[in-house]
Amino acid sequence: MLLPKSNAPRWLILVIDILISLFSLTVAYAIRFDFTSDLDVWREEIPVLIKALPIFILVKLIVFFVYKTHYGIVRHTSTQDFKRVFFALSTATLIYFSFVPVRYFFLDKVNFLPISILTIEYLVCFFFMVIFRFVIKLIYLESTKRTQGSERILIYGAGISGLITKRTIERDVKMSYTVVGFIDDNPKSAGSRLEGVTVFHTSKLAKLVSNEGVSKVIIAIQNPDADNKRAVIDWCFENNIEVLNVPSPKSWINGDFSTKQIKKINIEDLLGRKQIKLDAAKISSELKGKVVLVSGAAGSIGSGLVRQIAAFEPERLILLDQAESDLYDLHIDLIRDSIACNIEVVIGDIRSEFRMRRLFEEFKPNYVFHAAAYKHVPLMEDNPSEAILTNVKGTKNLVDLSCEFNVFKFVMISTDKAVNPTNVMGASKRIAEIYAQKANSKSATKFITTRFGNVLGSNGSVIPLFRKQISDGGPITVTHEKVTRFFMTIPEACQLVLDAGAMGNGGEIFVFDMGESVKIIDLAKKMIRLSGLELGKDIEIKITGLRPGEKLYEELLAKEESTLPTHNKQILIAHVREVEDEKIEQIKALIDLFDDQDNDTIVRTMKRIIPEFISNNSIYSKLDNEKQTIK
Repeated sequence: MLLPKSNAPRWLILVIDILISLFSLTVAYAIRFDFTSDLDVWREEIPVLIKALPIFILVKLIVFFVYKTHYGIVRHTSTQDFKRVFFALSTATLIYFSFVPVRYFFLDKVNFLPISILTIEYLVCFFFMVIFRFVIKLIYLESTKRTQGSERILIYGAGISGLITKRTIERDVKMSYTVVGFIDDNPKSAGSRLEGVTVFHTSKLAKLVSNEGVSKVIIAIQNPDADNKRAVIDWCFENNIEVLNVPSPKSWINGDFSTKQIKKINIEDLLGRKQIKLDAAKISSELKGKVVLVSGAAGSIGSGLVRQIAAFEPERLILLDQAESDLYDLHIDLIRDSIACNIEVVIGDIRSEFRMRRLFEEFKPNYVFHAAAYKHVPLMEDNPSEAILTNVKGTKNLVDLSCEFNVFKFVMISTDKAVNPTNVMGASKRIAEIYAQKANSKSATKFITTRFGNVLGSNGSVIPLFRKQISDGGPITVTHEKVTRFFMTIPEACQLVLDAGAMGNGGEIFVFDMGESVKIIDLAKKMIRLSGLELGKDIEIKITGLRPGEKLYEELLAKEESTLPTHNKQILIAHVREVEDEKIEQIKALIDLFDDQDNDTIVRTMKRIIPEFISNNSIYSKLDNEKQTIK
């Protein structure tokens, strides 16, 4: 170490600054008199200087104290410290300038100090005070570099975030990392150097790891190309290189970044796709100043919608859910985040037509986002009457009231499990789609359906389950080695719902581009790696068999459906067959079956409404061969 570990006392910094000022004054005199040694000139100037020197030093001391130029830790000098030096010296020089006429006209007819001397002293002093701080900082940074760091790392991202990450790592004496290079997607950056560290193109990753003995890659690029980022992460996974991630600057504490914020990547980073571009102007024109109701507001999608809708400044945002604790937590979060719009929290059950009517009478919503539903396949397979009561009757209540109270748009959140359903849950959502579609043709309200797959990290989804199983030591349970699912993040899903709602004219079923389907067993293996465990040694994967109603793979379109493009490449419009009027009467009859609690009759009726509903691995498979008509 070239510098002591403890900070220099403030009085010492103040003394050094005064000495720099005196040195600068000497330099100013030397420059002013062209470095001559004419004794006659000095005989005239020295008496003037001796009288002015105490005042010169006193003013500097007072100004330095006022601006606290000696308070900053020199080895960590920042632009704020340079600003303090600038304003302190400027203030002192202005005070000296004011002394010149005072002394000349009111004291001894002699200038305080020549203005040319004061001007030169100001410039020289500022230069040397800045240089002094910069040199100390540079010496400190060089002295803290670990040329023999225990781990050699690459930083992915040669922008501001990458540079801040490098500096932060090098300042942290507890972190034994040596930054051997930057990698970046921009080919124009390749070959350049940042603070002495070379920037390489991302394609050089394998060569760098091999030649430099790299053990870690830190992702410090804030808006990377999703495909490039995933390729880097996948390569690192395959070659046992640990990948860490720098969070968004929004999450930095008071705008400062520390090495403690560098975390392992999560599974969402492996499955993310290109950033969604919303038609923000269109969405704002529809939501700003409107009364917006979100059912199922405490759920994963509902709460995500609430946060994003709030940004478009609705007049009032109504949060509807029957989950009291979750709704309370959401409300507290919104208060903490200083959400500006007027929030109304309503505890209520969409299955209660009376309660929903009171809600519509009180708030008269212009826009309804319907996210409330039962969604767990195995549970609904065992409780079909509850699936009907919530997913069908609950939807019917909101649809009917939206028509009656002239809601402008009704956006229903559906699922890919509604396509060629193999379980009660998916069938109940398809029936709800049918009811909303039919209402669109008989009402001024525009009914729009959005259909997408699994949402990463949502309540009850596979990822939280795997995380819990890993923390418990395993095993991780997978139903089948070949089972695949589509995934998107909660923000992605909510953004697409808003965009689809804004572009919809009524009657559409919007299908989201879910990207490539993912094998669940591969997902489990990646999560094991992310946890720093080794499959077969630290934890096992157990195949449990398909659950009742579960598919090997999901579909976003039925066989008879085709799609039309929209302005958003990630949103398509499903072209679905017309809904017969008799279906509505069948749906009403289905709801009436709740009172009998006869599961076979309920599921049999669902299959008549949706002929493509073929049960899979379920006790209701026995009903698929029945050929009966509704009386």
